[in-house]
Amino acid sequence: MFFYEIHESDDDVGAAVLVAHEEQFEPADFFELVKKVRRLVLDAHEEETLSEAIANELQRGHGFIHVTDDLLIASVNVGETDEDTFLVIDTGDARTIFMQREENGHAGHDHEDGEEREN
Repeated sequence: MFFYEIHESDDDVGAAVLVAHEEQFEPADFFELVKKVRRLVLDAHEEETLSEAIANELQRGHGFIHVTDDLLIASVNVGETDEDTFLVIDTGDARTIFMQREENGHAGHDHEDGEEREN
């Protein structure tokens, strides 16, 4: 599987999309195909962005897969610490976050009265 990115101006956050294809295209050939599809959908698309419209048309008519969030099985947020590294699973209506916590969720911190408590 080979992956290709389509994005709009650098100012548009989240405007980049990924498409995948079983065949490897030369960059210039992929560019020409995107320009052709862009002309086709430019004035008549329902998607929020032109990038999404092009990706969807590449999927409909050219054998690409538009890699969208609904295809994700899991997402992992990584950080410098264990607390900043966790699993996120999107179930459509909600996202579930799996985090590792110290034993009962209390990492040995003090409570308001200054005493440490066990639960």
